[in-house]
Amino acid sequence: MPKGSPELTSARKEEIIAACRKLYETMSFKDITLKEIGQLTSFTRTSIYNYFETKEEIFLALFTQEYELFAEDLDRLCERGDVLSLDELASELARALERRPLMLKLLSMNLYDMETNSRMERLIEFKSAFGASMDAVDRCLLRFCPRLGEKSRQDFLYAFFPFIFGLYPYTVVTDKQREAMKEAGISYAYMSTYDMAYSCIRTLLGGLHKSIVFQEGE
Repeated sequence: MPKGSPELTSARKEEIIAACRKLYETMSFKDITLKEIGQLTSFTRTSIYNYFETKEEIFLALFTQEYELFAEDLDRLCERGDVLSLDELASELARALERRPLMLKLLSMNLYDMETNSRMERLIEFKSAFGASMDAVDRCLLRFCPRLGEKSRQDFLYAFFPFIFGLYPYTVVTDKQREAMKEAGISYAYMSTYDMAYSCIRTLLGGLHKSIVFQEGE
C-alpha cells in the first residue's frame, strides 16, 4: 500500500470502484479488465494494484457497497415511527430490493469467482456487509412483526436471501431470451422486481404469521 493519508487511500479506492460501476452498466463481468477500469481513473493503471490485486476484488468492493446501501435503507425504515401491516412491510422490503438492481445483478453473476479471487481481508469486508444486511432485515421483522420468534425470523431470512439470488435473471430478460422461451413453447409470466419480490415476501410473512396463530390457538 502506498504511503498517504487515509483520506487519499479512501478516495482512490472509491474512484476505482466508481469506474468499475460505470463499466458494468454496459459491459459484462468477463469483458471488464483492470486496463479498462484504469482508463477511467485519474491515475495510472499500475497504481490500481496498490489498492486491489484483482478485478474480482474491485467487484467485491462494489458488491460490499451495495449491501451497505441496502442495509442503510432498511435501517431508515425501522427508524420511522409508523406501524406497518404485513402487506405494507412486504411492499417496503420489495421496494428496497427494487432500488438495488446492481446488487441483484451482482448476486446472480460470478459471485463464486469474486470470492475465490479475492484476498481474505477483502472477503471479510464483504461478508461483514452481507451480515449487516441480514441483521437489518431481522431488525425490520423485530420492529414490524413482534410476534415472530427467533426461529420464525431465521426461517424467513434463510428463505428470503436465497430467493433474491435468483431475482435478477427472472425479472431482467433479454429479447433473445424471450424469443427462446417462445420457441420452446414455455408460457412464462414476466414480472417486475417489485411484483415478484412482494409476492414472495408476502407469502413468507403470511405463512409464518398463520403458523403462529395456529400454535397459539387463536
